[in-house]
Amino acid sequence: MSQTTVISAEQASWVAEVFSAAVDNVERVIHGKRRVVELVFATALAGGHVLLEDVPGTGKTALARALSATVDGTSSRIQFTPDLLPGDVTGITVFDQRRAAFEFHPGPIFANVVLADEINRASPKTQSALLEVMEEGRVTVDRVSHEVPSPFLVLATQNPIEQAGTYRLPEAQLDRFMIKTSVGYPDHAAMMRILQGAGTPEETLRAVLSTERMAQAASLARTAHVSPLIADYILRIVDATRAAAEVRLGASVRGALALTRLAATWAAVQGRTFVVPDDVRELASTVLAHRLVLEPEAEFDGVTAEDVLIQVLLDVPVPEETGAA
Repeated sequence: MSQTTVISAEQASWVAEVFSAAVDNVERVIHGKRRVVELVFATALAGGHVLLEDVPGTGKTALARALSATVDGTSSRIQFTPDLLPGDVTGITVFDQRRAAFEFHPGPIFANVVLADEINRASPKTQSALLEVMEEGRVTVDRVSHEVPSPFLVLATQNPIEQAGTYRLPEAQLDRFMIKTSVGYPDHAAMMRILQGAGTPEETLRAVLSTERMAQAASLARTAHVSPLIADYILRIVDATRAAAEVRLGASVRGALALTRLAATWAAVQGRTFVVPDDVRELASTVLAHRLVLEPEAEFDGVTAEDVLIQVLLDVPVPEETGAA
């Protein structure tokens, strides 16, 4: 991956400070889930989107609100239901009789952090309304394009337990989520803090950085050096998912790009100017697993995409170089 400018050590240190301050702030609301908060915020810096597969009541809405408050941005929540229409998400054009002109009324997708709750309950037509905005950061209504705010993060959720009346997300939509993860239940110590009222309600959380500073940090983080050997390592992992006997459809080109971008951002938020193999190994399953389509026989045998990625990481040789420029 060729780059004209690589982040400096001083810039990487600043990005790491910004990242740590933001994560610390969100942790005042979301207790005991630092790893999840780090992954979500790193994904936001990398310009990606997050799919949370979780049971109800684990703090997904609080996470979205805390993130938007942390960056002094706007947030919205869209409850996906079978009768939700695409215009309910993107917005509609209405004729203004006084002005004798059509006027665009933006939908809830026009926010810095958008919580798409139970996304798999809406029809495929409504789900597809998110495809353009997630990929290109704009919405086209009546052949007119409207830019969404920057930064822009979609946090979509789906319930892995209750599947009655749901529509499985198509592969094309899954592929547009940079990562898939879950918040999960808090541990005992975090649960005690929650029950005793410790922490800060998300509505009173103060911003620790502006959207402008976040955009600056994101721009710098994406320039961490990805050496040819690291890029080759990522490609060999992706190729191995396609060749695995249990897999019908392996990781896409978009998946390889997402892993590269998130690995670069992950290196920068750790204060490094270059990606190392451990960055790739740490993120590979989170970025690639939801993009794999398994053979029916493998699914019947209980094989999961995560199992396939574990084996792939064991089989693909790790490059010995550090990834430094």
